[in-house]
Amino acid sequence: MTVAIEKMTLAEFLAYDDGTDKLYELENGELIDMPSESEINRRIAAFLFVYFSQLGIPAYRLTMKTEMAVSGSRVSVRVPDLLVLSEELATAMERATRSIVLMDMPPPLLVVEVVSPNQEKRDYRYKRTEYAARGIAEYWIVDPIVRKVTVLEWIEGLYEEKVFAGDNKIESSVLENLDLTVDRVLQGR
Repeated sequence: MTVAIEKMTLAEFLAYDDGTDKLYELENGELIDMPSESEINRRIAAFLFVYFSQLGIPAYRLTMKTEMAVSGSRVSVRVPDLLVLSEELATAMERATRSIVLMDMPPPLLVVEVVSPNQEKRDYRYKRTEYAARGIAEYWIVDPIVRKVTVLEWIEGLYEEKVFAGDNKIESSVLENLDLTVDRVLQGR
């Protein structure tokens, strides 16, 4: 749902408080009310957080629901399901008073979005372009609806796409020793 107000700047978005606990994204200056997560989406994101931690990624470099400024026709702010931060980005965020990756900060190493019903276009198209503009090394689109994981790898200024399904092992250039199938991710266990 789009909240009907005038186009916002990033500064206005950061200062915005409607007195509720609602979560919003900023999409080209428009405030977008984020719906509650489904149980399967929450479970998938939590499973990946734990799995990445077991791979040896320290907890301070893993974060869920951290805001991230991206560029579109106007500055936008996305709220990915999971981020893997670089050491440089984790250091830049240490003293932050708000959990947000600003445009002047290094990009995360990996962004994971779990597709929600009726949000396919946003995850597959808009965020792909925005994350590419940030130079994010890898973007995973986990889609429990069509039961696949799309891994977009940043190569020479563009994302190259690999699609995995079923008992296919997911390949990642960012994560070493990955031994993970799509079925396992989609089960969230």
